[in-house]
Amino acid sequence: MSLADPALLAVGLLVAAALAWTAVAIARRRAAALAAAGVAAASPGRGPGRGRDRARLGGVWFTIAGIAVLAIAVAGPTASVPVSRASGTVILAMDVSGSMAATDVAPSRLAAAKRAALKFVNAQPHSVDIGVVAFQQGGLEAALPTADHATAAAAVGRLRTGGGTSLGDAILASLSAITHKTVTVGRNGSAPDIGYWPSATVLLFSDGQDQAGATSGSDASLEAAAAVAEKAGVHIDTVGVGTTAGTTVEVDGYHLFTALDVSTLTSIAQATGGTYHPASDASELNGIASSINLRLTVTHEPLPLAGAFIALALALLATGAVLTVARTGRVV
Repeated sequence: MSLADPALLAVGLLVAAALAWTAVAIARRRAAALAAAGVAAASPGRGPGRGRDRARLGGVWFTIAGIAVLAIAVAGPTASVPVSRASGTVILAMDVSGSMAATDVAPSRLAAAKRAALKFVNAQPHSVDIGVVAFQQGGLEAALPTADHATAAAAVGRLRTGGGTSLGDAILASLSAITHKTVTVGRNGSAPDIGYWPSATVLLFSDGQDQAGATSGSDASLEAAAAVAEKAGVHIDTVGVGTTAGTTVEVDGYHLFTALDVSTLTSIAQATGGTYHPASDASELNGIASSINLRLTVTHEPLPLAGAFIALALALLATGAVLTVARTGRVV
């Protein structure tokens, strides 16, 4: 149990201690007066006077106990209780390379991916933090993970196409957003230890065309990045945006043929324990939100206890008042 304001507890207990000391002092003074008057000769516990005194003192002690418990209540006690819920972090890794301007998925691959990503954001509970990473040749955090889903939705809405594609950099940028520190792969392709993040998921929207990772200059960067995610327990679910038949798109004045690379996206998902979602048209993309499985985690949330202590304090105070009134006819 923790206290929001221990100082209030200290003050309340001091008041209760002072009242207890006063009650003892008065009881001793009364006993001395009775002894001087010759009443002390009566056997302990006998006689109507003794019964009334004990009842009155019992009321006083119940009242003092109620004040002490009330002091705990005003200090703001809370307890930490485990709560099971669907929580964690989801990073939307959005491919914004030039090939995503292709129109084999209407109105364009990027537009369809954005629409599906926004639907996914709107379907998530507030216990899920959502971040956005836009990637071309290099990953760029468009929005850090946050429970404010409006921020993630706004970041998705701002995405525009341009440049090449580096899926390896997209994965590393997503892991950086999850861990809040820069994640890189060693020159020899070794996977760094970034800890274990089983409640984190990367949802990668792409046509799967990888133009060699910018971090290492070779296709091996994709495998190394996937190995980092797998070691950290981060699942990567991939969404294939486009068609295997492909189409031609204009990039920097050149007409380039582009088609969906299913094998690359499938291998990324399988390497990290995720799932590949084929989405050859907008209607299939719209169903992605309901097919992503977020993991249940146990978190500890504060449980306010002030109400319970107040109820106990009131019960003690009421008992003290009843005993005092019933035996003496007075409140104090």
